[in-house]
Order: sequence, then structure tokens, then C-alpha cells
Amino acid sequence: MANIKSAKKRILVNRNKALQNQMAKSQLKTLIKKFDAAVASGDKEAASAAYRLAVKKVDQAVARGIMHRNTAARRKSSFTLKFNRMA
Repeated sequence: MANIKSAKKRILVNRNKALQNQMAKSQLKTLIKKFDAAVASGDKEAASAAYRLAVKKVDQAVARGIMHRNTAARRKSSFTLKFNRMA
């Protein structure tokens, strides 16, 4: 354990930030699974709504530094291909 007050605070802040990042990643994964399920079911309206939400959350993850921009671009491209193939 740290002895300096600022180091103790930094440990607490890092713990909270890690928890926030973990929650955001979990939410993103859930939305991606919902999109995949909507595509698998063949429901065009549900897939469209899930697609828009998944792309939005991926972009937000990039803005927060949770996901690399190239990874996000690859994921969004994959979503678009899946969505267009079901049409």
C-alpha cells in the first residue's frame, strides 16, 4: 500500500476508473450480442435499431479511450456487412 497521500488517492481513482471502463465494455458487449441476435432472428426493424445503437456505443467507446479506433472501424464494418446481408 502507498504511503503518500497523493499515491493513495491515485489508487482509489484508478480503481473507480477501471470499474467504469469495465461497465462500459460490458454494456458494449451486451449491445453487440443483441444486434447479433436480431440479425439471426431476421427481424429487420429490431436489427436496424440494434445496429444504430451498437454503432453509436462503439463510437462512444472510442471517444472515451476504451476501444482503439481501428478496432472500432473493423467492428462497425462487420456490423454493416451482417446487416446488409440480411436484407
